[in-house]
Amino acid sequence: MADFTPLDWFWTGAFLMLMVGGAFFFYRLARRSESDFFLAGRGLPWWLPASSVFSTHTATDTPMWVTGVVYAHGLRGLWYTFFMAWTAIGSFVSARIFRRSLAYTQAEWQVLRFGGLGAELLRGWLAGWQVFMNMFILGWVGMAMGKVCEMAFGWPVWVGLVVPTVITAVYTLAAGYWGVVMGDFLQGIVAIFAIVVVSAAGIAAVGGPDAITARVIELGDAWRLDPLAFTGWFSGDFPAVWWLTMLVIAVIGGFGMGTSIDWYVEAQRIQSAKTVRDAAYGLWAGGAITLVRNAVWAVGILAFFVLAPNISSAAEYELGWFRLGFELLPMGLVGVFFGALLAIHLSTISSHLNLGALYFTRDIYQRYLNPQARERTLVWVGRAATVVLLLGSFFYGLMMEEITQWLIFALWLMMAGIWLPNILQVVWWRFNSWGYLSSWIANLGISWLVVWVLPAFGILPKLPDYLQFWMLMALGAAIFIPATLLTKPEKMDQLVRFYMMTRPLGWWGPVRREAVRRGLIDEKSTDASASDGRPLIRRTWTAEQAGEWTREDWIVIVLSPLVFAFILFGLTKLLLLQISGLWLVLAAIAGAASIYWVIDPKLRAVSKEFETTQARYLEELERSVRWDGGSPAVEE
Repeated sequence: MADFTPLDWFWTGAFLMLMVGGAFFFYRLARRSESDFFLAGRGLPWWLPASSVFSTHTATDTPMWVTGVVYAHGLRGLWYTFFMAWTAIGSFVSARIFRRSLAYTQAEWQVLRFGGLGAELLRGWLAGWQVFMNMFILGWVGMAMGKVCEMAFGWPVWVGLVVPTVITAVYTLAAGYWGVVMGDFLQGIVAIFAIVVVSAAGIAAVGGPDAITARVIELGDAWRLDPLAFTGWFSGDFPAVWWLTMLVIAVIGGFGMGTSIDWYVEAQRIQSAKTVRDAAYGLWAGGAITLVRNAVWAVGILAFFVLAPNISSAAEYELGWFRLGFELLPMGLVGVFFGALLAIHLSTISSHLNLGALYFTRDIYQRYLNPQARERTLVWVGRAATVVLLLGSFFYGLMMEEITQWLIFALWLMMAGIWLPNILQVVWWRFNSWGYLSSWIANLGISWLVVWVLPAFGILPKLPDYLQFWMLMALGAAIFIPATLLTKPEKMDQLVRFYMMTRPLGWWGPVRREAVRRGLIDEKSTDASASDGRPLIRRTWTAEQAGEWTREDWIVIVLSPLVFAFILFGLTKLLLLQISGLWLVLAAIAGAASIYWVIDPKLRAVSKEFETTQARYLEELERSVRWDGGSPAVEE
């Protein structure tokens, strides 16, 4: 148990008042409209979504997870955290496309991308699914906080589950997304401070970075210092094939939407950004800061391994970083540390409370129950939905220990069958609503069979995670591809409207040709790839040229994941005083500068061009939500 002094309680209370009180200043802004309550009026500069991306990805259970994989696997365990790399490509592909769609949620995106009954079924399904999943995630994160409070103070688990979450709900109810994002900014600063201080304390306790390296080698675990220490191609607990699978999932997933469970949260950050450019930089910077966090954590966790190298129980060593903070920090700083843990917790809780309420309000209540609802009514429905999510999270949190395996199954393995469809909906014009809907239905059944039912009856052996992923994807494709090709494509009017609004990447040739035929695109003015007089890297763009996907985009798409890898492993090695880390960090800085130099002129042109049409698109979007003033009817 932690030894708290009055000074520690003072700092904890001061941080809590700062974080909660600061969010209340935005009550007046949140009550103005649905857009303000859920998207901060779509007017945030890039650095606010960036801080929110980081804070939301730093939950109470995150230190447990990162500690677990680094303690068990050494630096190669950081590859588990590299799933965040979807933001490297997503920042410049899917974020750009999604921001131009103006959809509040991934559910609303469905009726913009698809049409007819299939689109409405998808919207209803995704809305219900996300209300449930946000409630479930709230319970999971809340239970993690309950366990931390039990370890530190001996409190019953339910106290840590309920009390901090209720405090968070108060300012989320009052200030909506304005409170979330401004709270995230303050909470992110506190969290970074704590992560650096606690990791530094662990490093100092061992005797410094050199002592960590020497001690790990003395223990006969030099492989822990090698990020590429595979146990074989297919064998062992860290095979190369798993690593390659992870890279495919994370990096290629950036071309799609919903390819990671994190996408649904970040979609809200993307839409709250002021421009397409702000959305891209906000997501990229948030992802990069998260990887910096992981690097600092990793060195501190290696220090904990050196101090306590023989812990066999995962439940025990996963609490290693918390132990460093509570056991090594001096009087006063322990309170700062606990205040930071509250900051970490509050940022994630507030995000999922507001996001779950958004899906219910926008995609269920307003779309199907009360399309003509006034803005004031929608804000109050959002607040009521927040309360329901809060109560539901307590129910799931208190039963969480009995269903941990099901949670992991729901969050990760059950998503494998829809990973490819989530990409195809962005990059392939022929992929239709029935193909996407069939992928969800098929995945629900196939994932249960492959992961649990067939192995339980001895029909299928229990497969490693990476084989489960490829099998689920292949079996799903055997269903959704025929379903797509055997049903009619989306109506050309729907596809052309979507194409002109979002300008997606990929196989959209027939739709583009139709847009040209209708006079919506002037091919001569958009021929940004013409060789006559075109520089290698274009620095000046017309609005028409910037709307095309060109070599500048592909340069950034290739560079960005490399920069993310250099940040993660370069900083980790640099903190361990390895010279290779310095070169990797310098390469990351040079790569980031190159990305900015190549893509920024184009993003500015894209943003400027879209600003001229955004108001019209928003008006059309609101009319569609309200069914043009009539009763809901599905166009066939």
